[in-house]
Amino acid sequence: MGVGWEVAQLNVGRAVAPMDAPPMADFMARLDEINALAERSPGFVWRLKGKSGNNTDLKVTGDPLFIVNLSVWASLEELHAFTYRSDHRTVFARRYEWFERRDGPNAVIWWQPAGTIPGTVEALRRLQLLEAQGPTPEAFTFEQSFPPPDGRGPGA
Repeated sequence: MGVGWEVAQLNVGRAVAPMDAPPMADFMARLDEINALAERSPGFVWRLKGKSGNNTDLKVTGDPLFIVNLSVWASLEELHAFTYRSDHRTVFARRYEWFERRDGPNAVIWWQPAGTIPGTVEALRRLQLLEAQGPTPEAFTFEQSFPPPDGRGPGA
């Protein structure tokens, strides 16, 4: 029997202001609600949380305004449904009010063995891979996705 697969996603952003500043107030006001919606959504497996219960207090680079959102889902379809067909879309539509536009991609998706949890170093490596090579089976987007590996293991 082959390996089961889940999809991991990372999205990153550099906030336009510190999280406690007025420009970020609407984002912060909706954050717990949207995280709870994710956790109730079909296919949700896991999300990265800091001490605050969200991801805004986790610092993965030297830039205090750079935040990450890292989660795992049972399928690409369920992640897509949460991203674009749930109330998440209302905050997604406003992302450029709160986060600077990036020159490169701000999100990446990849398959990983079911039951494993990605780390931020690996997730940022996947984003860099997408930026350097474009979509590949190791780092892709909704617009150009790939099926799960054939069960011989990651990257097989």
